[in-house]
Formats: sequence, structure tokens, C-alpha cells
Amino acid sequence: MDDIVFKHTARKVRRLYHGKVLAGIAGSVADAQSLMDRFETKLEGAGGNLRRAAVDFAKDWRTDKILRHLNAIMIVADADSLLVVAGDGNVLEPDEGVVGIGSGGAYAQAAARALMMHTEMSASEIVLASMKIAADLCIYTNENVVIEEL
Repeated sequence: MDDIVFKHTARKVRRLYHGKVLAGIAGSVADAQSLMDRFETKLEGAGGNLRRAAVDFAKDWRTDKILRHLNAIMIVADADSLLVVAGDGNVLEPDEGVVGIGSGGAYAQAAARALMMHTEMSASEIVLASMKIAADLCIYTNENVVIEEL
């Protein structure tokens, strides 16, 4: 809340669609939960087709009278795709296969890209190192990291 952290251990990543999809969210927890539930419904309706569900969800998020006021951004991923879904209707696929969202997202993304180019670290090692760098730079990012792998 502003510059006060009330809960360092909030989980903002969830497994969806029989454990085949990961979804992460940045933003207020109440908004994030509502959006995550809506996305999960779209994903089930699309038979697990991540791209179709993301596009349908982004369209609803942008046009729905209530949803469009929710303040959050999502990352969704399966074994084949990594997408960023935003309330303005955008569904983006990063070129580098890595993305960060939230207050420290740009720091974590930059660190991850550098580590991917210049080290032989595993994906989980890159995540941990990148989040540590982001937490060192951003007062709103903490070092309590939970890694989910597909």
C-alpha cells in the first residue's frame, strides 16, 4: 500500500488448465484475482488454446464496463507460448522469450536477458538472479520467489 509492504509472501503465479498453463499477475490483489478467474474461464472454454483464450480475454477486459477499470497486467505461458495480456486489449509475445511485469519487471527482464546472453545458467537460476537484481533496485520488489516450471 503506497510505500508499505504488508505481505511479502503473496503468490501471484497460478497453474491453470490441468497444470499446463502458468499465469502471473501484477497489480492489486482483488483485481488480479478477478482477472485470473475470468481468464481461467476463457482458457477452459478455449480447450486450453492459450492464444485464443488470451485474445478473447483481452477483448473482454478492454470492453467490459467493470473489467476495464481493473488495474493489473498478466503474463500467461504454456510449453509453446509466452504472452503478456493487458487491459487495453493488447496481447503481446516478447521476441526474446523473457518478460517481466510489475514495479520491478523492467529490471528483472533486463537482468534475465543479459544472463541469457552471457551465461550458461539454467532458466530457474536466471529467474532467481534476475529477481534478486530487481529486488535490489526496486523498493516494491521483494526476494521471496516461488518458481513454477512447465
